[in-house]
Amino acid sequence: MIDDKIKNARTIKKLTQEQVAEDLNVSRQTISNWENGVSHS
Repeated sequence: MIDDKIKNARTIKKLTQEQVAEDLNVSRQTISNWENGVSHS
């Protein structure tokens, strides 16, 4: 699933959720939600 791919890519690169969120211009909570398979349509 996409949530696993996001988390795996982040951990392989040794990035925090906060760092990824800043790079993508989203909140850390958004990254957490993506990694946990939570989406709000």
